[in-house]
Amino acid sequence: MIDLLVAGAGPAGAATAIRAALAGLSVVVVEPRSGPIDKACGEGIAHSAVSYLSRLGVALEGRPFFGIRYLDPGHVVDARFRAGPGLGVRRTTLQSALADRLAELEVPVIAARVESITQNQQSVTAAGITARYLAAADGLHSPIRRQLGLGASADRPLGPVAHLPFPRDVTQPRRGLRRHYLVRPWSELVEVYWSRLGEAYVTPVADDLVGVAVLTSARGSFDSHLDAFPALKRRLLGATEATAVMGAGPLRQRVRGRVAGRVLLVGDAAGYVDALTGEGIAIALRTSAELVRCVQADRPAEYEAAWRRVSWECRFLTGSLLWARNRSLLAPRIVPAAARLPKVFGAIVNQLA
Repeated sequence: MIDLLVAGAGPAGAATAIRAALAGLSVVVVEPRSGPIDKACGEGIAHSAVSYLSRLGVALEGRPFFGIRYLDPGHVVDARFRAGPGLGVRRTTLQSALADRLAELEVPVIAARVESITQNQQSVTAAGITARYLAAADGLHSPIRRQLGLGASADRPLGPVAHLPFPRDVTQPRRGLRRHYLVRPWSELVEVYWSRLGEAYVTPVADDLVGVAVLTSARGSFDSHLDAFPALKRRLLGATEATAVMGAGPLRQRVRGRVAGRVLLVGDAAGYVDALTGEGIAIALRTSAELVRCVQADRPAEYEAAWRRVSWECRFLTGSLLWARNRSLLAPRIVPAAARLPKVFGAIVNQLA
């Protein structure tokens, strides 16, 4: 019997498996998809997350970015990172680097899908493999979370373990769309364009490539959404589309708890607020470290509190910004307020980074 079975080889699952292997645990990863796994995301990795991946021995290639820029039709405000640059990395490049590190550590990655899960007081069995623990890193719409009854719904209110300290939003679900363009990055910052429709993120991921991600609750195509960001559309005029449009959502995922016996949720499967601050990878890495620590100590019940502790600040800041974004009186004032209070904006950005 192995120590840890990881369901999902995305960033959260791969990082969990790498951390577990480095801690001396026996670990196996199961992943039904083949080849580098892509996902619609902003592809900007915070400096803290880049440093953590480096400590795991994951070698990344990408394009550094040195801060965040907010723009609306009448305002521009920059916040530079103090701790060091982030890194714009194509999701497929990140996946390949993680896969290479798993191979170096001789962690088996088995082409299989977790369907039924059985467990007792000593072990859990899934995909024909028995382990002491199962880490469910199977994504935003986690089938494992659903199977274990850990997801929250309108007729199943959130319990205190999943409560966030800000008012619940009641707007339409938000989704993300992403496409890449062959164009030399025009800024060394990640740019966030704001409009009534939503936000458009521009992340430099190579010397000749930028990723553009749009977050919105509005229906429509990627091209129709770009019409809401005329300054960005002018920047992209004449640029070649390098990838097809990829989508993800609904983004908000409410979760009642992250532990069910010997199964622990990690990454997007453990709950998600929004991509507004781009901290999904960083939270996944921090919480995966806590998951491995709890498995090592054979204390799975401690993981819920640990997950909440290390993710609280980011969830609070993201949720608060999203709450303001969803209020018609407050949303148009977000970028002007950041421009009037650049030191406050810079402090928030650096706290997240």
